[in-house]
Order: sequence, then structure tokens, then C-alpha cells
Amino acid sequence: MDLGWSAQEEAFREEVRTFLAERLTPELARAGRLATSVYPDHDASMRWQAILAERGWAAPHWAVEHGGTGWTIAQHYIFATERLVAGAPALSPMGISMVAYVIQRFGTPEQQAFFLPRILSGEIFFCQGYSEPGAGSDLASLTTAAVVEGDRLVVNGQKVWTTHATEANWIFALVRTSKEGRPQAGITFVLIDMASPGVEVRPFTMLSGEQVQNAVFFTDVRVPLANVMGEVDRGWSVAKYLLEFERGGAAYAPGLKARCDGIAALARDTTGDDGRPLAEDPLFRARLARLQARADVLEITELRLLSASEGASVGALSSMMKVMGTELAGEVTELALEVAGPRGLVFQPHATMPGGPAPAHQAPADGYVSGDERHALAALRYMNERAGPIYAGSNEIQRNILAKMVLGLG
Repeated sequence: MDLGWSAQEEAFREEVRTFLAERLTPELARAGRLATSVYPDHDASMRWQAILAERGWAAPHWAVEHGGTGWTIAQHYIFATERLVAGAPALSPMGISMVAYVIQRFGTPEQQAFFLPRILSGEIFFCQGYSEPGAGSDLASLTTAAVVEGDRLVVNGQKVWTTHATEANWIFALVRTSKEGRPQAGITFVLIDMASPGVEVRPFTMLSGEQVQNAVFFTDVRVPLANVMGEVDRGWSVAKYLLEFERGGAAYAPGLKARCDGIAALARDTTGDDGRPLAEDPLFRARLARLQARADVLEITELRLLSASEGASVGALSSMMKVMGTELAGEVTELALEVAGPRGLVFQPHATMPGGPAPAHQAPADGYVSGDERHALAALRYMNERAGPIYAGSNEIQRNILAKMVLGLG
């Protein structure tokens, strides 16, 4: 693998930098810089998506016929890196980076024509209805039921940990339409309008103080059969296809490398017990270098996998990317919290732009912040990253998948 960039790729990098310098406003850059998780401030994210859509860059990884760019793997990686360096807010992955792939592969021409342009423009904003109170990593045990009545599915049940359900106007959900055969059989993948009668959303507060996650209840919700992806009772393969993109459809390394650079900058501005900048402490430098080396290894691994897949799903190896990326992210946030020191222990979401409201927090009237915004971010990102090894299927489950599908064990 050639680790250098060609002249054409360097020219593309300059094109991306110019675009970001011209269109990424200070307000949008602030929203990206102060995001506490992969989910930035919703309004800022949607404004940035509109700017990208105007340029044709909102969904560069989509098939060209549906609005993608046809970029090479190198161009995708350069764009992701430059976006992170510039501090642009992320786009919510639920629509553009997850269910859109399902619609492109399994959707009818009518479904594609309706949903894809509206996902791209932001008119349709999806949330994900997979996990249930009794079905998380063991997703096949889900019990949310749907009964076929004429040309409709009647849905009853509950989903949980539903990110941005209060902002979403559509949800893609797994429902059980049959109890015959294996647990994986009888599951249907369906798109549900959140405005449908019988849909109720109840937000709850996370450890970080944010209200981003929700419980969603369905009571006799009538959904057109035309909203089913694939076939009734055969949604498990659709669900697994989507999870490959949730777990490893994008690269972790560019963001982790940018975070390491941020920690290095914070350490240069932070004084240690000996009165010198923490960045000069040999132990700190060794720990940071170790994380940076692991991020480099992850970057090479991702580039190899993505290049081999030619932009398609990387299959079961998405589990490896998910394990490596989320566990390294947790260690990066641990080091950032240690650098922040006592100021990082202060709960101050008012200094940041989290992915949802923090109603339990009363901000000081004068907006006082202990330390600077980086100290506040360290604590909130630390709490958010505790979920990384759990969401999208726990890392223990991912290791089982790798053992079975890649190593041929069990």
C-alpha cells in the first residue's frame, strides 16, 4: 500500500480546505469544537448538512446515482481528516450513514425516490429503533410486535436508547412479525413516521447530563406495508447489513488523531506539579505517544480494509474496527480528563454545545466556567465514551463475531 498522497490527492486536499475556510462559519466551527459526543448540536448539524448538500458533499459515500460523489477511498479519508481538523460539526449518522445504505440496497425504486433525496436535504431525519429493554446486544430477542392487517402493520412495543428521537420525524425499526422458527426469523425492518398516532417519545437524562437518548413507545401504530424494507419476516439480514455500517462504515482514526492533537495542545497550556508545562513530563509524553501510535496503527488498518472493500461494507471486519476504535477512544478521553485535572471534575455542560439539552444542570447566571472549555469537554466526553464499547452491539459480542466469522472458531 502506497502511504503517500499523489499530486491529485494533494490538490483535492486544498480544494477541501478552501471550501471549509469559505463555508464553515465560526458559529458552526464552535458547535463542532464543543461537541461532547458523536452527536453535535442538532440545529448546527442540520445547517452544516444543508451547506454540504448544496456543494454535493453531504453524502459523498453514497452511490453516484443517488447523490454520492464517486470519490476514491483516499479522497474520502482526506475529506474526513480535514473536516475534523477544521472543527466542522458531524452529521447525524442515522439517516445518511446508516439507513440510506439499506434503502439503496433493499428499497424499491419508489422508496428510494421518496426517502433518499429527503434524507440528503434534511427534510427527513431518522432515529434508530433497534434496542429494547430486554433486547440489546441479543437483538434477536426483541419483542416489539407487528401484525399484518390488510395493507398495514399494526405495531405495539417499546424501543430504548433511541438517540435524537425528539428531533427525528422518522424511525427505522425492527419488529417481530412471526414467532415461528429461530429467533432471527420473523423479524421485519420497517420505516415508521414518528407523527403516526400511537407513537410516544420519553427522553431521559444520561450520565453526561444530556437528554439525547429516549424511550419510544408504540401503541397500535398503523404503518403501511409499503414502508417495509425487503420482505416481511426477512428483516434480519437487512438489520445485519445496516449494523456493518454503524460499527465500521466510517473511519475512527481521523477523529482520534485530532483528539490526541487536542490533548497535546491542552498539555502545553497546563502546568504540572513541578511548575512546568505538563507536555514536558516524560511520563505524560510516553502515554500520549502510545495513544498516537495506536491511532496510527488503526489508521493504516482502516485504510487497508476500506481500500480492499472499494467503498462497500467491510463485512464482519467492521466488528474489529468498532472494537479498536471505541476502546482507543475511551483511553484517549481518560488521558484528556487527567490533563484537565481538578477542573475536569466540575460538571459544566453550559461551557459546551452538547447533543441535547441538559435540564438537570443550572448554569451560573454569569456563565462562569472553571478553567476553559477544554476542561469542561474532557469530563463530558469521558462520560459519553463510556457507552462506546456497548452501543451497536457490545465489544464482547463483536469479539464473538470475529471469532466465528473471521477466525472460523466455534
